[in-house]
Amino acid sequence: MLRQKIKTYREAVDYILKIPRFTSKHTMEETRNFLHVLGDPDQGLCIVHVAGTNGKGSVCAYMRSFLEAAGKRVAVFTSPHLVDIRERFLIEGKMPTQEAFLEAFLTVYSHLDWESLEKGEGYHPTFFEYLFFMAMLLFAKADPDVCILETGLGGRLDATNSVAGKELTVITRIGLDHVEYLGHSLEAIAGEKAGIMRKGVPLVYADVVPEASAVFEATAGKLQVSTYPVSKSDYTILKIKNKSIDFLGKYRYHNNIGFTLPTIALYQVENAALAMKAIEVLADLKEGSGAGGCSSRLADLSEAVTEEVLQEGLGRCFWAGRMEEVLPGVYVDGAHNTDGIRAFLETVAQDGCDGPRRILFGVAADKDFEGMLEEIVGSRLFSEINLVHMKSKRAASMETLVHAMGRYPECRCFFYENAGSALSELLSSQNGGRIYIAGSLYLVGEVKELLSGNRRV
Repeated sequence: MLRQKIKTYREAVDYILKIPRFTSKHTMEETRNFLHVLGDPDQGLCIVHVAGTNGKGSVCAYMRSFLEAAGKRVAVFTSPHLVDIRERFLIEGKMPTQEAFLEAFLTVYSHLDWESLEKGEGYHPTFFEYLFFMAMLLFAKADPDVCILETGLGGRLDATNSVAGKELTVITRIGLDHVEYLGHSLEAIAGEKAGIMRKGVPLVYADVVPEASAVFEATAGKLQVSTYPVSKSDYTILKIKNKSIDFLGKYRYHNNIGFTLPTIALYQVENAALAMKAIEVLADLKEGSGAGGCSSRLADLSEAVTEEVLQEGLGRCFWAGRMEEVLPGVYVDGAHNTDGIRAFLETVAQDGCDGPRRILFGVAADKDFEGMLEEIVGSRLFSEINLVHMKSKRAASMETLVHAMGRYPECRCFFYENAGSALSELLSSQNGGRIYIAGSLYLVGEVKELLSGNRRV
């Protein structure tokens, strides 16, 4: 590997995108060592760490919105991005400037051992590790009150797990995904997610999969961790409207508080409830209770977070690509595994649409696309199923998709070589019905890029 002269934002982005996304992970020791080389930028940050199969990004978004409504400065690191790579780093709700991005990139770049790398040795971050290191540099400079980190893959061996201290850990709903990396059972995957837990640091988790909950509680017992499970008993859906959901939730000592969620996505009620519980636990942390030692930053959080603040946070929260209406009657949803598709279909079934529904489906080759298609076809919610080959190198081939749909000769089905032609055809014949676009966040990103006219970076 030869050192390059990188001087512009575009050159920095191109370099990062050429780093393989799914290379072998480095050890936690190697990741921690490089954080130390960078000057330990994670030290002093008040960190909330979030893992899970589905809902991680949404829980991060709701937590951020609640905290900001309470007057706190928040930084969030999430993945993937949909259109602009800087979406992964939000500080007070804003992406870093191109100049700030380049500065963080060059700081990481300049600390690499190029002499060793040019000999084919030494440490070079993976795609995700590089972005994580940049996030830590950006966040350390911004010095927010709270820093929310979403794991990239798994938890135990994820780069984000290399931080020195945490105040709170959160684990969202567990399902079978990335089984080639995390294990082929719910227990094995839960074990990888439980790897973010730290001794004495509280855990909030989605108590919806018994096999996963058992793993979390067993790990908590070993680490002397206080757990706060959130189950369906913590909320009640009252009414599904055209653009929103009314539900009853719990916060602190009050049950059955009425809230309105400005989305039609039923699964977001569970994610909002998780985020509320996380804020409640964070607000109740005592001096020195967390490994990160940020209680002084949150000293007034208990008084600041009221029912009104929570509703304000729900009202202002926006998380792109999750049952997002991008045009009238056109929704994109990043349902990218079988559990995600089931949750997506549950919402579609309650959408109140009187006209025909059509779906545009694109998927990565390493996903259980046959299982996902079986759920879509079996739901009988769509008058036609449209399949598209995405631009991503990870995309399932058109031949693969055609073969998979061969099991359903009764279905009205169309195939498209690219998202542009698919979207154009679907929009030209919408006729008052609804169009849903799902199966991969890569596809969601392509569609949003096409509609906005932005160049994907």
